[in-house]
Amino acid sequence: MIAPNLTWNQWLRDQNPTSRSQARMAQAYLSWLRLKRNPLAMIGLGITVALILMSIFANVLAPYDPITQNLAERLQPPGTPGHWMGTDDFGRDIWTRILYGSRITLYIVLLVILTAPVVGLIIGTVAGYFGGWIDQVLMRITDIFLAFPKLILALALVAVLGPGMVNAVLAIAITSWPPYARVARAETLTVRNSDYIAAVRLQGAGAVRVIWGHVMPMCLPSVIIRVTLDMAGVILTAAGLGFLGLGVQPPQPEWGLMISAGRKFLFEQWWVATMPGLAIFVVSLGFNLMGDGLRDVLDPRSSGR
Repeated sequence: MIAPNLTWNQWLRDQNPTSRSQARMAQAYLSWLRLKRNPLAMIGLGITVALILMSIFANVLAPYDPITQNLAERLQPPGTPGHWMGTDDFGRDIWTRILYGSRITLYIVLLVILTAPVVGLIIGTVAGYFGGWIDQVLMRITDIFLAFPKLILALALVAVLGPGMVNAVLAIAITSWPPYARVARAETLTVRNSDYIAAVRLQGAGAVRVIWGHVMPMCLPSVIIRVTLDMAGVILTAAGLGFLGLGVQPPQPEWGLMISAGRKFLFEQWWVATMPGLAIFVVSLGFNLMGDGLRDVLDPRSSGR
């Protein structure tokens, strides 16, 4: 509850919080203020928010159906009335397909976020906390995955599983968890012998409770930073699979698939491949800028910069 004599700003800036919720909200508010001071991070945040809004309201913003063909208007250049980004070789509006393609991109990003970092966080914290043979086994498995280039391993997995969006997401998630395990293990090694961890053990807490309630929260900031910075790579990997015909299948408006379809028109009808390529570039840049800003906010080692 906010004291009657305090405003929201004063309550959030109070140096002596009276509850855990107030302390957490104050910390989040101060982090937001630090993030706002970074203009590039705000640009990245704006791009990310725009991607989310485009995917949510694609059916409202899009003037046409993304799949219906209109051969009478094929390969119209940008600036054509009704097609400000032009049309592709089947007469489909490129702006419409980019809008609906943002849904597929966001869907892939969200599924990877909900799988790869979680698996990596669990493996990394368990390996770092227990050490010994458990650490050796888990880290050697991690090294095996890290030994292969991510795109090559994803291609091999999709070739085994078969093309399709679900299999592409599964392949990307399987190849993306090892860096998170490494980050989580390193953070766990720095805190597992801390005094507060020893105090929790003395209170009778088991290993699961210590890892879940005290070690993982300490690893989350580093993992969140890594997730944000890796999203550009996830988008590029998904686009690469689509470009090679192993990801999302036609006629779905996936950006990598759109580039692949437009490469044969690259010199004369350049917009067919260039527009989805620019969409990939802008979204990847947005995630990278936001990740750099979050690193400055969440990493305690950079708080003094």
